[in-house]
Amino acid sequence: MNALPPASERLDQEAERAATDRSWTGRTTEAFRNLPHDLLLDARTGRSSRSSAARADIRDGLRLWRLALSLGWLDIKLRYRGSALGPFWLTLSSAVMIGSMGYIYSMLFHTVLRDYLPFLAVSVILWQAGIGAVASEACNSFLNAEQTIRSMRMPFTVQVLRTVVSNVIVLGHNVVVPLAVFAIFGAWPGFHALISLPGLALWLLDGAAACYLLGSVCARFRDIPPIIGSVMQIAYYITPVIWKPSQLGARGWWLPLNPFYPLLEVVREPLLGQVPTLLIWGTALGYSAVLWIVAWMIFVRARSRIAFWV
Repeated sequence: MNALPPASERLDQEAERAATDRSWTGRTTEAFRNLPHDLLLDARTGRSSRSSAARADIRDGLRLWRLALSLGWLDIKLRYRGSALGPFWLTLSSAVMIGSMGYIYSMLFHTVLRDYLPFLAVSVILWQAGIGAVASEACNSFLNAEQTIRSMRMPFTVQVLRTVVSNVIVLGHNVVVPLAVFAIFGAWPGFHALISLPGLALWLLDGAAACYLLGSVCARFRDIPPIIGSVMQIAYYITPVIWKPSQLGARGWWLPLNPFYPLLEVVREPLLGQVPTLLIWGTALGYSAVLWIVAWMIFVRARSRIAFWV
């Protein structure tokens, strides 16, 4: 039978256990105090606090716009690190593809290359480097920032702005292609091009909304990005990108039901020397409002969980 330890040793063990308990209690209390304020608000007040936290996230993220700008630029540099032409490789490949498609499709559609190629160049660049790229990058806006989100407290809006900035830079590089086509065929849009600026501003807002929406959903469900890729592939063919809306004639009544059509037209038509109709603008604003409402609802509910999903 084992002998009991001396009384002094038992007292020392009890004192050590008490000190350990006090240490863990202190750490737990300190950790609770250091919890993000919005999480404590969520536990206390529920839905209204989540909305307040989401608004604070957007407000604080906008204040860090310089950081988002630097991160977006850094993403582009890292993506094309070691490349001689950098992002202009994408520009070069787009130029070759547009030239080849323009020659073939102008014969298939029985149109004049001089009229068709500027339309195709603007459409393909706006889709590939604009709408399509934003939809793809928005899915990974939070997943790509996994280490940052887990290691430090930072508004999620910074990652949203970061994604938007990098896509704006890529779109800026690819604008060279339609400019070259305009110069070759002398099809300059003139002052009508300035009318595309409100449309581009709408694109920036919609791009941010897409990042909030798709970034949150894709962080939770990893099967969504491939689905989005398939949907965008289908949308490329049912949206007038390589074909003109006028080719459908009376059968094109369904075009406004495609949300990508009015969003594309508010930027494309001014670049082709035309003015978007009020119907096009109204439809584009309506779809944008729906996008923002859904994005806000999803982000408010998912914001406090994103750090655990990525």
